Amino acid sequence: MPVPAARREEGDAPCQDAWVTDPAANASPGWRPGTVRDAAGGILALMLATFLAVTTELLPVGLLPLMSDELDVTESTAGLLVTVYAFMVAALAVPLTLATVRLPRKGLLLGTLVAYTVSNALVAVAPTFAVVAAGRAVGGIAHALFFSVSIGYGARLVQPLFTGRALALVTAGASAGFVFGVPLSTSLGAAVGWRTAFAVLAGVCALTTVLVALLLPAVAGGGGARRDDHGQAARRSRLAVVSTANALVYLGQFSVYTYVSVLLLAAGLSVAGVGPVLLGLGALGLVGTWYAGVSLDRRPRRTVLVVLVTLTLGLCALGLAFPALAPVLVAAAVWGAGFGGVASIFQTASIRTRGASPDVVGALVNSTANIGIGGGAALGGAVLAGYGVGWLPFVGAALVLVGLVVVVVARKAFPSTV
Repeated sequence: MPVPAARREEGDAPCQDAWVTDPAANASPGWRPGTVRDAAGGILALMLATFLAVTTELLPVGLLPLMSDELDVTESTAGLLVTVYAFMVAALAVPLTLATVRLPRKGLLLGTLVAYTVSNALVAVAPTFAVVAAGRAVGGIAHALFFSVSIGYGARLVQPLFTGRALALVTAGASAGFVFGVPLSTSLGAAVGWRTAFAVLAGVCALTTVLVALLLPAVAGGGGARRDDHGQAARRSRLAVVSTANALVYLGQFSVYTYVSVLLLAAGLSVAGVGPVLLGLGALGLVGTWYAGVSLDRRPRRTVLVVLVTLTLGLCALGLAFPALAPVLVAAAVWGAGFGGVASIFQTASIRTRGASPDVVGALVNSTANIGIGGGAALGGAVLAGYGVGWLPFVGAALVLVGLVVVVVARKAFPSTV
């Protein structure tokens, strides 16, 4: 039985979202999807979990020079800690999601947080690069499930009318990872050693696991898609288009962001200044997240275009400004603000294609994003080794521009109304 549409707030666009699976049917007894306010506790829990997930994934970005020196590997080799992690997620997200689709979502999510804790603790004490890579592999397996579960979880907590706002709020945890997690951990690593930064993160992961257990309401497994052959092929095609654009944009972003500390140092920034600059870039990313949150449920297509145009222009400006430090920082500010809205726009667009159940959609978003993250880290490493750091922003901008062209052409996958 379809879930009745929630009451629209004044100024909201008419909502045409429809669940491939009935969210109420997947909820635990006593829990019904409602408004964002109704689901505030659960959304906060997912924000906290997302914060730790992103911080765990990207912490090596700010510590690459320090880790490569102590572990006696090149910076491009150290960048493989991001590449391998991301490729594991890309390969495992869909099969692990399908294998665990009937398991309780809350227990599964808590299990991923425990795995993050183990991953960071293992990296902190690892004697060699090989053991560090093994610790990162544990985190990669957890990450393959985490975002697949959390995207579907966030969508299930609210009625379809509020999907954009709910997922933007959950994504704010990812932005907070950029704003606080990665920069503060980078500053800590620069001050007292990169191993200490991973050890502290392991402790915070353990504490967050307890908080999420207390705050997050339980929902059941993902279940299967509703039998509805009419129009399903078109919906799956739209989901494929959104997933492709998602991969391209992440590929462009992380061909640059993986080596942002190297780029900033080459522009004349001190080692001690890298953490604070990353903090500022992350804070500006919250602007992009805020914009997506207030716009996606009213003007979805325009929101996607504004975010991607801003990201492309920021990367182009970064390449043109390099190596002058002050212009580089200004261009990086535009770049950071643009990227802040990326996760929200693609998560929401994917859910709204109705091309699969929310959990499978989450797995596809997770997988394609990490294809971009891992591919971007590998591509950026090749560009860094072959052509130099100054070419990274231009390569990134070109890839994001291709993703933008996909969005412009695919009007049905990225519609003007919801």
